[in-house]
This record gives sequence, structure tokens and C-alpha cells, in this order.
Amino acid sequence: MSQQSYIKKNLSLAWPLALNGLLMQSMLMIDTLLISPLGELPLAAMGISTAIIAAILGIQMALANGTQLVLSRAVGSGNSTSLSRAFVSGLIINTSISVMFWVILTCFDQTLIQAITSDITLHKEITNYLDIAKYIVIFTALTQVIIALFNGLGKTQVPFKGYLIELPINALLSYLFIHGYQFTNNLSLEGMGVQGAAIGSLMAITVRLIYLALYMYLNKQITITLPVKDVSMIRNIRLHFIEIFPVAANVMVLAMGITVYQLLYSQLEINAYVAITLMMPWIRAGTQFIAAWSHSTAITVSQAIGSGKMDDLAKNVDKSIDIAVLISILCAIFFAGISLFIANIYPDLDAETYQALSVIAPLYIFLPIVRGYNTVHGNVLRALGKTTAVFKINFTGQWLISIPLCALIIFVFDASIFWAFAIQPFEEIVKAIPFRQLARKSLKEFDLEKAKNLSHD
Repeated sequence: MSQQSYIKKNLSLAWPLALNGLLMQSMLMIDTLLISPLGELPLAAMGISTAIIAAILGIQMALANGTQLVLSRAVGSGNSTSLSRAFVSGLIINTSISVMFWVILTCFDQTLIQAITSDITLHKEITNYLDIAKYIVIFTALTQVIIALFNGLGKTQVPFKGYLIELPINALLSYLFIHGYQFTNNLSLEGMGVQGAAIGSLMAITVRLIYLALYMYLNKQITITLPVKDVSMIRNIRLHFIEIFPVAANVMVLAMGITVYQLLYSQLEINAYVAITLMMPWIRAGTQFIAAWSHSTAITVSQAIGSGKMDDLAKNVDKSIDIAVLISILCAIFFAGISLFIANIYPDLDAETYQALSVIAPLYIFLPIVRGYNTVHGNVLRALGKTTAVFKINFTGQWLISIPLCALIIFVFDASIFWAFAIQPFEEIVKAIPFRQLARKSLKEFDLEKAKNLSHD
């Protein structure tokens, strides 16, 4: 494949993935915005409830991303049996994990809630939400694997359309069930508060699942057959799980690390903590484009590995890295623009908060450049089967070096917000060197024999 064709293919995969990420961020905000008029108690309950569900959904998405690489290799090989086995294996693994979480939320919900908050007034509201939201976990497991299939096939526009369908349905139904509505004198819907938000989300996700399943069933180009239940299928599931588990573990570790960072930053003076809190959603949203390009690179690399056509693999990966850096620089310029108009975006803040925002501006402007560099390397390494190595680099850089250093800066040296937040880009710099070295080494050594070893059949 020529570099021009490679870039064009990656871009066609990346833009729906980027918009998917932005829509997902929007969906997480909808229920919170709709609940906010009800007051602080429902809003606090909503925040805790969605944090629990979001953590589970993050694990599901990570497992599906791992499955996506396996499916992409099967697509590249052109073997429909391998594709069917990979899809069914991913479905069994993700659904099994989701059932486990459903059981936990059913049997140990009160224990979990009491461990998170001691405020008894919140317990009933959180319980009401989780009683419905635990079913979202099951439906999302199915949708994530189907989305992985479409992404692996290069049909990233299909999941994007699914999100476009789900978003307005979610907003409308959540509004109706949260606040209620008087349709006529004799017909009305009573508002259900926090639980109404969960019902609206569940119904919207069900619609998306039906759309994706119908598209998969009616599309003649997609042939998924149930594989024979034999020893080879059990082996396929086992190897599939071994490959994708480090991806999920990686997401869990990084997510826990972000939580620990937030807890550490909460020990700073209030204006400094508010400044960091205000910028984090922008950082997450801005880096969606880098993540999308990196995921599309992983899909293309996996397809090339599956097809055995790897002559231009190293050259195309180098071009992907160059473009990832370019996207990262554009993201940094966007953040620089935000820093200039921050007072217009967030008016009426304390002067000390504006000062804290200006202090960390150089750091959050630089952050996407080095983070984007690491993101594309990490996804390329996963495509090459180095999922465990990626986990080790992230764990070492974050938990063994950066988080302890951040705690030392805050608790021992009592340093300013600049040095505390500087740990974020420092962590990425620490990880950049081993990512680069491992990627170079892995690409140089990768051959058809190693490609065959990645097969689960």
C-alpha cells in the first residue's frame, strides 16, 4: 500500500472514531446537565452513580479495543472463520465480565455505596439509579463488541451513526423521565429524578444495539457464523483473553492513576484545585482526535499483519507517528487559544483561580504533544502483540515514578500548582523513551513468523 493510500485509509477510519469519542463525552454530560436543576443532593448522587458505571464501561471498552485488534487481523487475512471465531470469543469474554459486574451491582450494591460515601441521604438515590443502570452494563457489552467488529472491518461510520441516533433519544427520554411531562389533562408522566436518567439511558442504548445488530444482520458483506464448539474454540477464547486482558488492565491502572492524581491535587489550595478541575474536560476532549488517529493506525497495522503484506509496515508506522505529532501540535495550538480566552469561557471566577490557570497554561499546552506521541506508539505496539509490554511501561511510568513524585512535591515540599501539575507531562516524557525504543525494536524484528504466532486459530 502506498503512503498516500495508507494515510487516506487511516483518515477515513479516524474521523468517525474521533467524533464517536466526542459524542461519548457529550452523552456522559447529558444526564448530569438534566439532573442539575433538581439540586445538590440528586446531582451528588448522579455524580457517584455515573462514576461507578463509567468505570465499568471503561473496562468494557478496553476489552473491546483489544478484540478490535484481533478482528482487524482476521479481516486482513480474509478468513471468515477466523473473523467469526474472534467475534464470538470477544462477545463471550466481554459479556461474561459484564455479567460479573451485574452480579456485583445486584448483590453488593449497598456495600459498594457505603464504601464510597457515608452520607445516608445519598444512598437511596444512588441505589435507585444503579437498580436500572446495571442493565446498561449488559447492553453495552454487546454493543462494544459489535462496534469493534465494524471498526475492524473499516466501517467506522456505522458506530458513529449509531451514536447520532442514540444521543437525541437519550436526551429526550432522560428529560421526560427525570422531570416528567403533562401531555394532556388526563395523560401525564411523573418525574422520577435520578432513576429517570438511568431509564432514559437504558432505552437509548437499547435502540443503538438494535440498530447495530440489524445493520450487521442485513449487510451481505458481513458473514458471522457460529463456530463449532470444540477444543480449538476453547483455545481461541483463552488466547483471545490472554491478549486483550493487559489492554483492560492498562485502562484500569491509568484510570485509577487519574483518580489518585485528582485526590492529590485536591490537597492544593482551593483555587489551584478548581483550575485543574476546569481544564481536565478540555484535555480529555482535545486528545480525542489523537486517540482516534492512533486507533485507526492500530486497525490498519493489524489488517496488514493479518494479510501478511508487511513490506511497507515500518514506513507506514513512521508516517502515522509524524501525523500523530502534527495532530498533537494542532491540539496544543487549540489549548493555547483556550488559555487566551479562559476568562470569557469561565467568567466570574476568583482572581486567584485565573492566576492558577495562567500558571499551568504552558503545561497543558505542551501535554498533548508528548501524550500524542506515546498514544500512537502504544497502539502500534498493541497491534504488534506487545500488550503486556505497554502495560508495564504505563504502570512503571505512572505508579512507580510519577504518582510518588507528585505526592512528594505536594506533601513534603509543599510546592506550587505549577510543579504539581508538571508531573502530568513529566510522566509522558518518562514513558516516551521506552515506547520509542520498544516500537523500533519490535518493528525491526517483526516478520511473517511472528505474525502467524498472533493467530488464535
